[in-house]
Amino acid sequence: MADMRSFRDAVTAWAAGGPGDPAREWAVRLRVRTVVLLEGPSDVAAVDTLAARRGRDLAAEGVCVLSMGGAMSVARFARILGPPGLGLRLTGLCDEAERGYYARGLERAGAAEQEFFVCAADLEDELIRALGVARVEELVGAEGDLRALMTFQRQPAQQGRAPHQQLRRFLGTKKGRKISYGRVLVEALDPDRVPAPLDDLLAAV
Repeated sequence: MADMRSFRDAVTAWAAGGPGDPAREWAVRLRVRTVVLLEGPSDVAAVDTLAARRGRDLAAEGVCVLSMGGAMSVARFARILGPPGLGLRLTGLCDEAERGYYARGLERAGAAEQEFFVCAADLEDELIRALGVARVEELVGAEGDLRALMTFQRQPAQQGRAPHQQLRRFLGTKKGRKISYGRVLVEALDPDRVPAPLDDLLAAV
């Protein structure tokens, strides 16, 4: 929805030090009730894809799925969107290694009660484990990236790493690849194999 993109753009500009009024106006106009804070655009692609598979239009439901451009921005976005700012409900995903950082950031922002769902390493890791290495390699081949994957796996730095770890790292080696595979991997999931953090997030919004 173009209007929700306008809200996201206004929020991002506000978080970067711009005025807050445009975001406030869009929030009222669109009846935004919840913002899903995610680390990057590949996570957004995965959440949007799963929502679409389940027949949901999150924007029409007043749910904004927003990339923060990095986990370190959580306190800043929570401050302007949560109770101290627009007063919206916040949720999202975080990595296990960043759980403490999120908790401290949300507390500093006055949004400690907001619920976030935790991935073991990151969302890509969750998706690879849900699908299995063999299936992910099939998908990489179907996307025309198998030769690039095999070249990557032969690099000295990848020797001794488990195939699961190699795949996870491979997804981040080219700009836009993680975003593309955020969609591809979610589309390939069996309905009963959706990783718990992603499944729980969609159930909660």
